[in-house]
Amino acid sequence: MQKIRLVFTLIARKDKAQTATWNLLNPNTNIFLDIVPCVSDWCYQSQFTCDHKCNAPEKWDHANGACAGRAQSPINIITRKTRRDERLTPFQFSNYQHTVEQSLHVLFLSTPVQVPVTHLATISGGDLTTEYKAVQFHLHWGKNGGPGSEHTIDGEQFPMELHIVHMKERYTNLSVALSDPYGVAVLGFFYEVNISIFLPTRILSLDIKLSPQNLTNYYRYKGSLTTPGCTESVVWTVFENTIPLSREQLRAFSELQFQDGKQMVDTFRPVQPLNGRLVYRSGGACRCQPCDPACAVLLCMGHVNGMELLIVELSHKKYTF
Repeated sequence: MQKIRLVFTLIARKDKAQTATWNLLNPNTNIFLDIVPCVSDWCYQSQFTCDHKCNAPEKWDHANGACAGRAQSPINIITRKTRRDERLTPFQFSNYQHTVEQSLHVLFLSTPVQVPVTHLATISGGDLTTEYKAVQFHLHWGKNGGPGSEHTIDGEQFPMELHIVHMKERYTNLSVALSDPYGVAVLGFFYEVNISIFLPTRILSLDIKLSPQNLTNYYRYKGSLTTPGCTESVVWTVFENTIPLSREQLRAFSELQFQDGKQMVDTFRPVQPLNGRLVYRSGGACRCQPCDPACAVLLCMGHVNGMELLIVELSHKKYTF
């Protein structure tokens, strides 16, 4: 079974640290982020104050006109209005078995946590026109485990959302890829609180098991980046199945800080109008009938207090073994 493992060590520090060189030949090398004052004139709503009058999401078009486009992201996915598309077949993942383990020693961040992918990992299938390679992954979250995802499903906002950003394999940098209307493909995963998981630690081990069972249910639409410049060059894939985390893990993200010392919370853009766009669903993204064995979906295999935790979803009821 293929797997991505994302390990964050969240250490909020007020003392200034020297920047360490990241050895690209050794992906396990610690990353020390040398934080510089934020020079952007856009911000999240949680950053806006009378003393810091930046362009909050409703005024992002003042920072970049593209943010007022008609194909913006994120969106609210209304499941009953989605259209089934048989072309949305399972993805093929190449080199995703490589474990991504990186420690982020955080001072004050001016943007949400963003981690580059330094090895070649690609996706294909799923009605993508070509092979795409992973560039980086990042997260959006709320406050203390509250609502924080960017996309919503039938109006429901989840505590956190993971985006794994890819660009067409032939491109060498993301800026060039964004000039192609279909140059970028983003995989979106929702996280939700699972009260049966108790992990009182700052080390967040976010395991995603990439298997045919838990990646067949997804939604597809054409949209944009969710931060300025809001470029409308993204093929979005939003997976239906959620990934469970403990409440303690989700709350740990609220301990991070922006450049000005404010809590890094509510780092999401509100949903944007569809403006006539269609949202498609894969053959697996549908409401299953009770007691249907095909609805047993492997969501996550985690390690809690030295024990393996297997969580499955059966007819939208969760069972822990």
